[in-house]
Amino acid sequence: AMLSPVIAGTTHQLPTPKLCPSCRKQRRLLWRNERNLYHRECDATGKKLLSNVSPEHPFPIYEREYWFSDNWNTLDYGRDFDFSKTFAENFVELQKVVPRASIQQPEVMENSEYCNFASHCKDCYLIFDSDFCRDCYYCNVIKKSESCLDCSFQTDSELCYECINSKKCYNLRFSQNCVNCNDSLFLESCIGCKQCAFSVNLQNKQYVFGNKQMTKEQYEKAIASMGIDKASNLEKYRKEFREYCSTQIHKYQQGTQNENCTGNHIANSKDVRNCYDMEECWDVAHSELLYRAKNCMDVSSFGENIELIYQTTTSGLESPRCAFCFIAVKSSHDLLYCDSSNASANCFGCCGIRRQEYCILNKQYSKEEYEALVAKIIDHMRETGEWGEFFPPHLSPFGYNETIAMDYFPLNKEEATAKGFRWLDSVEQKDQYMGPTHSIPDASSDIPDDICDKILTCSSSGKQYKIIPRELEFYRKMGLPLPRKCPDVRHAERMALRNPSTLYNRTCDNCRAQIETTYSPERPEKIFCEPCYQNSLV
Repeated sequence: AMLSPVIAGTTHQLPTPKLCPSCRKQRRLLWRNERNLYHRECDATGKKLLSNVSPEHPFPIYEREYWFSDNWNTLDYGRDFDFSKTFAENFVELQKVVPRASIQQPEVMENSEYCNFASHCKDCYLIFDSDFCRDCYYCNVIKKSESCLDCSFQTDSELCYECINSKKCYNLRFSQNCVNCNDSLFLESCIGCKQCAFSVNLQNKQYVFGNKQMTKEQYEKAIASMGIDKASNLEKYRKEFREYCSTQIHKYQQGTQNENCTGNHIANSKDVRNCYDMEECWDVAHSELLYRAKNCMDVSSFGENIELIYQTTTSGLESPRCAFCFIAVKSSHDLLYCDSSNASANCFGCCGIRRQEYCILNKQYSKEEYEALVAKIIDHMRETGEWGEFFPPHLSPFGYNETIAMDYFPLNKEEATAKGFRWLDSVEQKDQYMGPTHSIPDASSDIPDDICDKILTCSSSGKQYKIIPRELEFYRKMGLPLPRKCPDVRHAERMALRNPSTLYNRTCDNCRAQIETTYSPERPEKIFCEPCYQNSLV
């Protein structure tokens, strides 16, 4: 009831959702393409540009600067609502013609063209959903980090490689769920450690290897014997470490300073239910990747300082009271069923709207006209069964395999199309290359200087990829071999290491207390409740 929109003093009650939370999330995420970028031309200026919208989509694409300029007017595409059609039929006609921004970079970037849903970054390449970073490559959801490569969900860190859900770390490699750890590798759920390796659940330790305390000399000898400068050794240790982690105790939930919260990776929050990757949130349910959100439900992929948001993807900054929207980038409010809006308010069924108010299908009305017509449209949507449901899947501008829905709900083409989701075949074809194949040396010391001129073939997917010069400098500095897999496969493998966004009822393996956890009962790990886990560390 709290989330139901109020227009002209009338509360338009939202019905109970028809889909379960997971299916609602899947439907939202198929609107967000972060990682697939395409070369195409600006439909206004003819300038060559990079976009996350493929040339196969029908609507125009403008370069970012032109889209935000006054050289065109979103109201020129406005139209009347046709009550002989469903809302979706009205909306799709508008959606096909309104220009979109080429890429989601809401703030100016420096030498970081190949990034999407990113801002305030410098010298970065293929990082996504990331902000305030420098010299980072092939990462997603990283903040305030520098010189990091192949990392995910990381904050305030530097010189890290293949790290997931880590914070305030330096020179950390192949690790997950760590805080304040330095000069270490292969750690899981460690805090305040330095010069440690192949260990789990350490706190404030040094010179620990395999959860065994060593002298400095013993530790250094053990590290040298690993030979991680060779790709063959590294792959072996990756596998062995995951197997070792499965034999250790794990806390039922990754989180700190929470009250009445369920989900995973939650911090400083209260009354948060079935949520993931949240910080400083209150009274939120079935959502993820939010910061300072309050009284929200079913919100996905970035929202900061937001309130009363419902069934929305990419709600943006300071955008209260929005429902059924995709990309309300900044300082918007009171939007319903809008796609790609910016700094607008009191709009319904608009697409690509900028700095406007009281608009329906991009046509402007007076306040009184707007409120009366919206009430009629809502009644019409109740009759068609559309009111209270997110946009239907076929309205998404992206193929399912382009979107981050694949990260959380991976499907093949047959499975996706059977559910009514679009599929873009060119995603699988865009990296095809018929030139010569090149072998990669096993040891980092044998990497040739001209490797950046060669096109490499992924050992897993067969896709082609390249090593860029700044990336090569990183591997040499860290004494690491070149990756044998393309960035897309490496990304998928990192995401697979994170627990699913699904809660299971089970009992603590120590005290038998009832817990809700993202570890399914079939998994081999020993899962402890918070008190038992903390006691196990003493």
